[in-house]
Amino acid sequence: MLDIEYIKQIALEAGKDLCLYRGNIEQSDLKFKNDRDIVSVYDEKTEAFIIDGILKKYPEHNIFGEETGRTLKESEYCWVIDPIDGTTSFVHGQPFYSISIALQKNNETIFGLIYAPRLNEMFWAQKGQGAYLNGNRISVSKRTKLIDCVLATGFACLRAGVKNNNLEVFSRIAPELRGIRRFGSAALDLAYVSCGYIDGFWEQQLQLYDIAAGVLLVQEAGGIVVDYYGGNAFPEKGLIAGNKTIVKAIQAYI
Repeated sequence: MLDIEYIKQIALEAGKDLCLYRGNIEQSDLKFKNDRDIVSVYDEKTEAFIIDGILKKYPEHNIFGEETGRTLKESEYCWVIDPIDGTTSFVHGQPFYSISIALQKNNETIFGLIYAPRLNEMFWAQKGQGAYLNGNRISVSKRTKLIDCVLATGFACLRAGVKNNNLEVFSRIAPELRGIRRFGSAALDLAYVSCGYIDGFWEQQLQLYDIAAGVLLVQEAGGIVVDYYGGNAFPEKGLIAGNKTIVKAIQAYI
């Protein structure tokens, strides 16, 4: 049986440690996947802490972590973990990073948690039981016109070096909006869609650990998530999230 309070406590403790590292990050603490994409020793330490906590409670479960990869036990359950989604923000002392933890059963996400420690915001959702922010039930925005909306996006595509990137979509849609935000954490972007802080989100070149928890949050908060073509092949074919009307409006610009 899933012990949500236990997982929340793991996230809280991991987030507390991350806040302690603020201002203490040295160049020697960083590794570079490429010129723009960095990973810190704190990503690795945090993932190890989360995995250790989960396996103490659920030793038979599989793990898929951004930094450590997949385990291959004979289990229908798998925890999908991004220890610091928004490492650049974390390294630069900015508050827009998050811990993302999801539980999948036979490849379907049944629980998701996103915690932004510097912002003191914890989002979670369980399949069929709604989405919550710090204990309060949440729902996606009900706005239906782009000019009334604030959207969020990201540029993982630039880090990946793909030619067909998000800049062209950004330039087309930005003039049609009230505003646009770029927080640097896809997990947090999706969490903010789930509670209506932003009205919609789109991005490409994301990975499962970036979006697993956030997708469930949006769905349980009454929103939808599709790929760029309106299907379910996200994040491989891009991702759009929001209420049904806004998702269709974003898709028209992609």
